[in-house]
Parts: sequence; structure tokens; C-alpha cells
Amino acid sequence: MFDERLSIATDRLVLRNFRPSDHDQVRAIVQDGAHPTALPPGAPGYAGGIVSWLVNGVHELRRSGQGIHLAIERHGRIVGAISLFKTHWGAGTTEVGYGVHPDHRGNGYAPEALGGLAAWALGPARLRRVELRAIAGNAASIRVAEKAGFTREGLLRGAGFEDDGPHDVVVFGLLRGDRPGGFPSRLAGDRLELRPFAKRDAFDVLAAVRDDPEIVRWMPWAVDYTLEKALDWTTRQAHTDRRQTVTYALEPVEGGRLAGAVSVVRADRERGDAEIGYWISPWARRQGYAVEAVRTLTAFLFAQGYARVQLMIAVGNTASRKVAEKAGFAEEGVLRGAIPIPGGRADTVVYGLLIGEL
Repeated sequence: MFDERLSIATDRLVLRNFRPSDHDQVRAIVQDGAHPTALPPGAPGYAGGIVSWLVNGVHELRRSGQGIHLAIERHGRIVGAISLFKTHWGAGTTEVGYGVHPDHRGNGYAPEALGGLAAWALGPARLRRVELRAIAGNAASIRVAEKAGFTREGLLRGAGFEDDGPHDVVVFGLLRGDRPGGFPSRLAGDRLELRPFAKRDAFDVLAAVRDDPEIVRWMPWAVDYTLEKALDWTTRQAHTDRRQTVTYALEPVEGGRLAGAVSVVRADRERGDAEIGYWISPWARRQGYAVEAVRTLTAFLFAQGYARVQLMIAVGNTASRKVAEKAGFAEEGVLRGAIPIPGGRADTVVYGLLIGEL
């Protein structure tokens, strides 16, 4: 059953029950007209109903055992709401819905909250399936589902109804112990978008290698790098089977050149651990991009149920080791000759982060 004390922490958010002390924030949301999207279904549209709703109305779903309405909180401020409903404990299934205040959209809060709640439902709550439905024409909601790792499963014709009439509905699902869709095509950070590599990135990849002796020093693939190799990487090699590994190009949200790359180089679902690697273009260094990319990808892995993420960094690669430390990873030990580098092999520092430590 659902606990009135439930609180779920993600990288940037807290998902928790609504409480009477939220009155002023809820009142502001109602008064600015954002309540249809920023508050759960059934929330009052007028100030006079807020006290009763916070004491009783918002908790009726939880008390019925069929679901729960949670506030999405960022630094003490309610930025939206997310709910589980139509929960069938015997079958182990539930459905999820969410909304983010218009002033807070575009920050990646929706997929982060969705991933966090789904991980709780499929983990501690011991449900086996979370379902999400989105109107077929709602590209933003569909993208949120994909970013959170849900798999598109089918189309229900005319199953949704909006003010302008019936609409087709896209069904997404996420199962416990099974991610048939693999990694999403894109992830959103605060200042970076993690996206697939494209042909246009080839010139920046080549420039990054040619302009930076550090990349050539530590990356075996960077030796004797050519435009042909860069084109092959950006159009073919970087687009691997997304079930076990994935590579993302790092694109600054405000625009600009390719900032680098971050990858899941190994993921073991049965063991519940994964390994991340990254590199940053020389023109994008010292801006915190590497730390943000590592934390964004790590948060997604934890939301998908992985219990441990690790980095393996050559002992002499001090810049990369600083990134690991700033991202919150703990130094755990040294493996002798564990990774290849140009001209030989390097002793490697292992950094680890466990779920709950991010």
C-alpha cells in the first residue's frame, strides 16, 4: 500500500505527499491558472477549496490504495505533480501521470520525476509494470516517456478525449527487470542535452582530437585520427545497440560547438552495475560540463534500478579524476594495467557511486 510518509529523492528533485503547509504555494498555482497542469487531477480551481483539498481531497487516492498524488519539489518549491493510479496490487501494475508548471518546463524535471517514481514502483513497491499513456500528437509528453526509458508499445485509436474531440493515444510501458527499449535517445541536463551523434559532429570530433594532446595521450582510438574515422564514428560506430551500451554527444542547451561525449561502456542488468566513460572538447573545458554529463547519466541509471555506477580512470589523468571527485564518486582502489592507452597499458583508479549517494 502507499505510505503517507513516502518521499523519493532524485538528483535534483523530491517527490513527496502534499501537506497543509503547501497552502500558499498551491494558492499561487491556482491563482496564476496553472493548476490544470501543475497540480494533480481533482485539485481545486478556486482558492476557497485549497485547505480541504490539502487535508483530505489529495489523499483520497492514497487512502483507497489505488494510487498516490505526489508534489514535485525543487529547492522547497513545488514545480509540478506526479501520480500513480489504477494500481492493481495483485497483477502488479499501475499507471503514471504527471504535470510540470509552465514556468519550470524545459529543465528536464518531468523525465527525472517519472524515472524516480517508476524506479520506486518497480523496486521497493514491488510492482512489475508501470504504464504511461500520451496523446499521439503530444510530442513533449512522448519525448518525456522516451527520456525516462519507457518503451513505446502501441496505439489506441480514439482512446483519448480533449476539448477538440477524440485523439489516438500512445501506450508506453516499463517493466521490472526488463528494459526492452534500452537507453533513451536523449537525456536532458541543466545546461546540456545528451543526444545521438550526427554527421555534422564529425568536424568537431576531429578538431577536438587534433587540438588536444590530452585526448591522444589517454584514448587509443584517437591515434592517427582522420576525418574518415570521425565520419565513421558519428554516423555508424556511435549508434550501437542501445540495450547494453550507449554514447551521447554533449550539446550545450544555449548553443555552440560539440562539448564532448559521455557513454555507458558497460551495463550489467543482473548485477545491477554499470560503467561510464567520457571526454570533453578542449574548447568546452572548465565549465562543469563533464560533471553535469556524468551526473545526468548516473541519475538515469539509478532511476532504472542500477545500484552502482563506476568510472575507471588512468592514474595519471588528473583532470578526469577531478571530474569524478566533483561528481561525487568515491575513490576505491587501483587496478594494475587495467586499461589500454596509446603505447601500452595504465594503472587505473576505480571510482564508485552507489544508489542513494548521488
